[in-house]
Amino acid sequence: MSENINKDKDVLKIGKYFFSSRLIVGTGKYPDFKTMKDSIEASGSEIITVAVRRIDFSAKENMLSYVDLDRFTLLPNTAGCYTADDAVKTLLLARELPVFKTDMVKLEVIGDEKTLYPDNEELIKAARILVKEGFTVMPYMMDDPVLAKKLEDAGCPVVMPLASPIGSGLGIRNPYNIKIIKEAVSVPVIVDAGVGTASDACKTMELGVDGILINTAIAGAKDPVGMALAMKDAVKAGRLAYLSGRIPMKLYAQASTQMEGIVF
Repeated sequence: MSENINKDKDVLKIGKYFFSSRLIVGTGKYPDFKTMKDSIEASGSEIITVAVRRIDFSAKENMLSYVDLDRFTLLPNTAGCYTADDAVKTLLLARELPVFKTDMVKLEVIGDEKTLYPDNEELIKAARILVKEGFTVMPYMMDDPVLAKKLEDAGCPVVMPLASPIGSGLGIRNPYNIKIIKEAVSVPVIVDAGVGTASDACKTMELGVDGILINTAIAGAKDPVGMALAMKDAVKAGRLAYLSGRIPMKLYAQASTQMEGIVF
């Protein structure tokens, strides 16, 4: 992470921070801490998100015991919060912990237990409070262009629409909304939740989004470390394909070799 990196390079900018990797990974759902550690390192990510409410800071050993705090930027999140008040209190408490060395936070305010869809009203309410408190707020949101614009106007330096429900592995269900969100806001768009495999990640990045946050698809894979490597390469490939500009899709064939001007 750097606040002074060359801005002409293709880097991910979140507020005042710059990152080389466009993949953010989570720390939950792994079979053990060692697998989590190896997967995080294999992913090439520079940001890892942790659920503040699920860390037992009193335990002799917890997930943070396996994380190189000098190598990774910890992104505290409010998983499990269902009101703006709970989310704000959680992050104010997290700010007091020395392990969290930046003001970056991932804001989740859940509105439905079954789908884990966010509560729009509570999300915006919490975002406005946290921005005033000086946080760099990264809000998990529905794939709603109107909501995205409201969150940008509230001061969020990035928006994080879901691809599909958390942990579903369904991939990106509405690429058109994601494209509209990209047009609606001037801040980076990071797709959060629903990516199931490497092809999902590649296709998502090809839409022109600025990054992806992935947890379950890596942690729940038969080989989490291998999947982390696959996601790392997929995100890079999708980004490069987007920047390179794909050819237009056509109904009929077009010869690779032009015949005009050839003498037989």
